[in-house]
Amino acid sequence: MNAIVGVEPENLDLLDDETFRSVVRRWIESAYPAELRNPPKRLHWEENRPWYFKLAEKGWLCPGWPREYGGLGLGPAKQIIFTEELERHGCARCNDHGIIMLGPLVIKYGTDAQKADFLPKILSGEHIWCQGYSEPNSGSDLASLRTSAVLDGDDYVVNGQKIWTTLAQDANWIFLLVRTDATAKKQEGISFLLVDMKTPGITVRPIINLEMHDEFCEVFFDNVRVPRANLVGQLNKGWDMAKALLSFERIYLGSPRQSAYALTRLKQLAERMGVWEDPTFAATYARHRCDLEDLKALYSRYVEVLKRGQPLGADVSQLKIIQSELFQRITETMLEVAGESAGLMEPMEGNRNLNPAGQYIQARPATIYGGTNEIQRNIISKNVLALP
Repeated sequence: MNAIVGVEPENLDLLDDETFRSVVRRWIESAYPAELRNPPKRLHWEENRPWYFKLAEKGWLCPGWPREYGGLGLGPAKQIIFTEELERHGCARCNDHGIIMLGPLVIKYGTDAQKADFLPKILSGEHIWCQGYSEPNSGSDLASLRTSAVLDGDDYVVNGQKIWTTLAQDANWIFLLVRTDATAKKQEGISFLLVDMKTPGITVRPIINLEMHDEFCEVFFDNVRVPRANLVGQLNKGWDMAKALLSFERIYLGSPRQSAYALTRLKQLAERMGVWEDPTFAATYARHRCDLEDLKALYSRYVEVLKRGQPLGADVSQLKIIQSELFQRITETMLEVAGESAGLMEPMEGNRNLNPAGQYIQARPATIYGGTNEIQRNIISKNVLALP
């Protein structure tokens, strides 16, 4: 039962925001495993599956899905509050590509048979998904992807390679953007396929990153046969579907959460290293704090747009730029303050939340994933400023 008598999970969207936040916060604090708070690295499925199933049992695994498909039916503003409370408590991120990416696309574009088949298996944890978008030389310029899918009878035959595929080694299904018309313009001729990772011809190779962690993978497809029924939406219209996720992704990536977390740890680190009262450090910290407050104010403006049920414009790209670059600046200061501990790949002794090198490394790709900041600036210059 929820903390408020008479409030069932399916009615949470009827609560005002502060009451909703209180309900979510109290349940997370009581239910989340203490030993998994603020993990220094992205957890694998075997590590975070107990939390996944707790959310599923509560009915809170897919808060943005409509209630008829097993979700909470939360609007965007409450989804953001829900995410903020998970992050505030230091909850590990679940294997959530099926929850936040595939599920909404299947709900919007899938057939009745696809909805009946795939959605319940995300809720049950039977299907764990990964995202097959980026390719070598086709990361930020995703529309130039070359992985092909050629129709042969009742199957598509897929050949090509995906890269930077998050936690592909934990997934048993992958959703792919593939080229189904080689003669079309690059934004056209792209389709959206659902592929069982156990299909013959698929090879997964983990990539060890700077933290010595295997969060990303390469995935190779060699004559992989995919049933025609696994095409989602219209043939050659996959690009439109992929874009449908971008606005929410950009406000998610532009959330102040990473920078706020890093700034809190910077204060703790400065106190531990004896520089908190140092005037030079104080000036740097104040500059970071002011930048964070500016980011929070800008972020709140976009949240208000979502609360009014209005679409986000191309200018939302500035959130991701500002957040990711602030995150990097704060973690650079952490390294300067940490001294000899800056070279440690594990948290500092006595405080597992102080991991200066880990935070610094995690901040490096923040300006790359979700569309590089160069791409985000191009979007703003073209669609907001009308520059040539």
